[in-house]
Order: sequence, then structure tokens, then C-alpha cells
Amino acid sequence: MSITALAEPAALTRADRCDRCGAQAYVRAVLEAGGELLFCAHHARDVEAALRPKTAVWQDETSSLS
Repeated sequence: MSITALAEPAALTRADRCDRCGAQAYVRAVLEAGGELLFCAHHARDVEAALRPKTAVWQDETSSLS
């Protein structure tokens, strides 16, 4: 049996940009297969239902918008 520990990802900054449109990223999706995707709040909502089951970490910082 193999156990893989995932480190808590760093907080997103203003320099982190959405991979779809280039706006400021508020969501990081760390994929189980490796790699990560960054999304603005709008695009994160668009892909969440399909993408979230394939992620090891769904880091959602959209609460900082309000």
C-alpha cells in the first residue's frame, strides 16, 4: 500500500492568473494525474462539476471577493 501526502498549496496571489482568460485566479485545481490549473471565480464555476472529481485538491479562495 502506498500513501501519498499532499502539502497544503500556497495562497493564491494577484500574480496568479486564470488559465482560461488571464483574470486574477481565485481557484487552484491540483489534478490527481499531476499538474494544476488556475481559474478565476467565473471559470471555476463553469468547470467545477466536471473537473472537481478529478482533483486531489480544490483550493477555493473566492470568499476573499466579498
